[in-house]
Amino acid sequence: MNVIRNRIIIGLTLLFTFSTMGWRCKDTSKEVAPPPPKPEPNVDIAYYISTADESAKFSFQEGGLPLSTDLSLPTITVNSAVSYQKMDGFGFSLTGGSALHLSNMSSTQRKNLLEELFGLEDNAIGISYLRVSLGASDLDEAVFSYNDLQAGETDVSMEQFSIAPDKRYLIPVLKEILAINPDLKIMASPWSAPAWMKSNANAKGGSLKAEYYDAYALYFVKYIEAMDNEGIRIDAITVQNEPLHPGNNPSMYMEAADQAAFIKQSLGPAFENAGISTKIIIYDHNADRTDYPIEILNDQEARKYIDGSAFHLYGGSINDLTKVHLAHADKNLYFTEQWIGAPGNFANDLKWHTENLLIGATRNWCKTVLEWNLAADPNLQPYTDGGCTECLGALTIDGNSVVRNPAYYIIAHASKHVRPGSKRIDSNLLGDIPNVAFETDEGNIVLIVLNKSMQTQNFNIGADNKIVRTSLAAGAVGTYVWQK
Repeated sequence: MNVIRNRIIIGLTLLFTFSTMGWRCKDTSKEVAPPPPKPEPNVDIAYYISTADESAKFSFQEGGLPLSTDLSLPTITVNSAVSYQKMDGFGFSLTGGSALHLSNMSSTQRKNLLEELFGLEDNAIGISYLRVSLGASDLDEAVFSYNDLQAGETDVSMEQFSIAPDKRYLIPVLKEILAINPDLKIMASPWSAPAWMKSNANAKGGSLKAEYYDAYALYFVKYIEAMDNEGIRIDAITVQNEPLHPGNNPSMYMEAADQAAFIKQSLGPAFENAGISTKIIIYDHNADRTDYPIEILNDQEARKYIDGSAFHLYGGSINDLTKVHLAHADKNLYFTEQWIGAPGNFANDLKWHTENLLIGATRNWCKTVLEWNLAADPNLQPYTDGGCTECLGALTIDGNSVVRNPAYYIIAHASKHVRPGSKRIDSNLLGDIPNVAFETDEGNIVLIVLNKSMQTQNFNIGADNKIVRTSLAAGAVGTYVWQK
């Protein structure tokens, strides 16, 4: 009995000890999993997307972007400590035909459209630069200059000079635009000198006679002064639109040596004597002839009057422009024209123009990117006899009806947030994800990215001491904005 009693006492003692020490068997059937970690909050980045299938066209995306947890993804790294050229702006050519169609809209509809194009409100795309023709371009109703004379007549003192043809449509529209954006920059480009100054006495083709160099320089002076009297400042002129293409109507052939001679002998001194600060820009033609501007800039007498060189991309590679920068790094580069052929192809146009113009031209030192032709009607009119019959405007205007075409959205991806004065800054290139970055005067960072591949691309963006994750569908374009 004593043995039994002792065993009972020992058992009770152990049970009491175990219970006071908290030794219990767990009931795992009632165990609750720990809560998942809280997701990192999205970074407040404004971004806009255009897709090849047109389901999004410069469409604002809500919610920002998440911080990346996958550092194995391709990463675009933006470095604002390394900067390049300052931007003058993004925009279009306001042809005579464009001004005609805008003028024919009702005043209310035109005002609303111009505010959308040139304003800075949420629904606006903020165009900041325009190119106009000095005289007629091939997208005017008719060919004209500001000093048209009868056969055999001359007017070297410019007594009959008049910008009256521009007062019908172009100047009133420009005044409305400047009321919306007084800081808009305007470049003017001649398609031809007056026919009486030319070797063939015709608006199409021919060359400027050396005997009329001074008269033609005065023609430029008179134009800039007349526009200034209308309250329109011409920031820059190009000496000749497409000087190696005399087949347009109007047009004028001008070799590099002749352009250099005209600038150093007549145009530069005329601007200097008249106290004109308008920039003189040379070439204004394709990237395949970089020897043309380099030859002029090698002329020490001519180069002192020259601000820089302008380019189109109907020939050559956009990367060739850097050759001019390397040869004359103190002179600026401008991209001034590229057309989209009707009826347009949104996917192809978005991809090619973004890669070559928004990204390519700016990465190759251009201070502007301008698409050709702001507006045309459904028949692509007006155009001169021999002018462009297939040039699709950024807008198709039919009375008060407006259709926004590929160039509208392409330029919007840059013009809305890369404001004049913004600096291009460093970012690395990734094969199928070309990109370009800018820093604005306010310190905002803007990154434009194209997915040129045939499949969706997931990638990171490193900027502003953060790495965020995003993706673009095949052929899509994104503009990402870090706002201070």
